[in-house]
Amino acid sequence: MKDELAKRLVQGLKDAGVDFVTYLPETRLSQILPLLRDDPDIELIAAANEQEAVTIAAGATLGGKQAAVYMENTGIYVSSYSLLTVGRQLGVPLLLVIAYLGGVPDLRNSFLYATIGRHTIPTLDGLGIEHIVLNDGDKLEIN
Repeated sequence: MKDELAKRLVQGLKDAGVDFVTYLPETRLSQILPLLRDDPDIELIAAANEQEAVTIAAGATLGGKQAAVYMENTGIYVSSYSLLTVGRQLGVPLLLVIAYLGGVPDLRNSFLYATIGRHTIPTLDGLGIEHIVLNDGDKLEIN
């Protein structure tokens, strides 16, 4: 991710009112981490796994924060129980910022991620999670 795009992504989170971000580090969007860490208006919490990140963010939301969870798409599988129960069943709103890796078009990863990438969108659909896939930064700011 280019620095300018990372700045736009963080500014977009701020413009949306996000003031609390949980995350499990990954490489695709990692340029946002120093920006989030250095921003006095955003509380950044590292998690041991994606399910923990979702649960912590849900608790922050219930406590009055506007929370987002940042992870790579493999984390959808790890956190699916929490996403389904806390997000869908209990209705706690969470913004997921997910680095999408794998699949046939993704030439940056090995074959290990091809299956994961191919099943990401069907998994989100199956969990009833609305989503937008951004292939580049052209449509990062949407109204």
